[in-house]
Amino acid sequence: MDRRIRTYPAVLGMDSITLEEMESVKLMNRIDSKYVTTDDKLDLLLERAAREGYRACIIAGEKITPYFSMYYDTQDLEMFRIHRAGHSVRQKIRVRTYTLTGTTYLEIKRKNNKGRTKKKRILIPVADLGKVSEASDFISRESRYTLDRVSEACTTSFYRITLVNKEKTERITLDTNLSFTNPRTGCEASLPGTVIIELKQDGRHSSTMKGILLDLRIHPFKVSKYCIGTALTTPGLYRGRFKEKIRRIEKMRKANAQ
Repeated sequence: MDRRIRTYPAVLGMDSITLEEMESVKLMNRIDSKYVTTDDKLDLLLERAAREGYRACIIAGEKITPYFSMYYDTQDLEMFRIHRAGHSVRQKIRVRTYTLTGTTYLEIKRKNNKGRTKKKRILIPVADLGKVSEASDFISRESRYTLDRVSEACTTSFYRITLVNKEKTERITLDTNLSFTNPRTGCEASLPGTVIIELKQDGRHSSTMKGILLDLRIHPFKVSKYCIGTALTTPGLYRGRFKEKIRRIEKMRKANAQ
């Protein structure tokens, strides 16, 4: 791990859970919630989680692991625009690389009008979709797009901590050190000190993590890393509803820096 990345002592002291064990965390009646906070509050959250017996996922010996994603969109950013307009039914196409292991997946995320998100993915050997014979069929089958309609639109890089509760009814991802690059414009952006949290819970059980978040005054905040990254790295792009989200994130960052 890059030693310049914050280590968060509380998570390093947690018991571990392996990727193989994580596969058993099947949240069939799942509720997803997103939150945004700052590094200082993440320290407090992790301390509380450790006391409650949460375990941290370990990959290649690390509990704080780097991720890299390349998002694809049409030339006129149709997927971004659908999300910006607030449509509940939407899709995203991305290639995600687990940097420590080099494992790469082509993923299709689909959200329906009931707020449920379904993800399908295939393992691919390289990030260049044009060199992967299965990519075209997979995209055509699982999305409303074809490979020739989409191209590289925005990258996201971040470090992730993944927690699981003792009962395996909750999975929490905490993403830090977020940065974005736009291959179309050449622009880069980052969100230092910002943490994006996603809580996936079994709807049939109460959530200890929700109580921790409430106590720390970390409130639900719907956010898309792809859309925020695209808005930050595309000069002249109409940001719409993302303008206010970026303003709120900047306000949190400035308050944290003081």
